[in-house]
Amino acid sequence: MPGVKVLLRSDVEGVGKRGDIIDVSGGFARNHLLPAGKAILASPGLESQAASMRRSRDLRDARDRESSETVARTLVGNVVAMPVRAGSGGKLFGSVSAADIVRAVEAQTGAVVDRKDLVLDEPIKVVGVHNVRVELVGGVIFELTVDVMAEEA
Repeated sequence: MPGVKVLLRSDVEGVGKRGDIIDVSGGFARNHLLPAGKAILASPGLESQAASMRRSRDLRDARDRESSETVARTLVGNVVAMPVRAGSGGKLFGSVSAADIVRAVEAQTGAVVDRKDLVLDEPIKVVGVHNVRVELVGGVIFELTVDVMAEEA
């Protein structure tokens, strides 16, 4: 199989998106795409099916981007307060993780964000105001302000 035309049935990173008809090497198609069900061999009558897949993908992407923009509008400008136990000098007993931030965001604003959407290089371990990068579906990226403060006993 020299070069082969295939219709992608799902998004394949670095290759294409669902509904795209692409040329790939025969080995890649035979050993990876076809057995995994990620693609089917393209035939002349498959063009209309590919167009239908692209239309549904575009609609889904637009809905995802719209919902991400709504979440971003809700969160931008808000400060999420996180009272935590801390010792003298502002060092926390433990740390604040992405999952902790997600719970606080939902409790305080009602907005639902997945912890995987938060870009947190390492857990927060000191009291203070921290900016956390949020990357939502559809390419919506913004900074979330988190105020980590010592809990009063």
